[in-house]
Amino acid sequence: MLNLGSLFRRKSKEVAKQRLMLVLSYERQGLPPNLVEKLKEDLIDLFSKYPQFDASGIDVLLRRNEDNREELWISIPFRES
Repeated sequence: MLNLGSLFRRKSKEVAKQRLMLVLSYERQGLPPNLVEKLKEDLIDLFSKYPQFDASGIDVLLRRNEDNREELWISIPFRES
């Protein structure tokens, strides 16, 4: 089982990018039911360390596209200057 709590512990951008790509590569059917909420919590924890982002505004959604495939949508807003 995928442990999302450990996905974003390292500081390397490349490692974080690889781990996020791993999460995104799984089929929806193989994901735990609370993955979207857990991913959102992890992203809030991660991006709250960077003052240029508004971590409280992060949004994570599963949507169906025009081909009826599910997509993971992540919105991470910047803080207004």
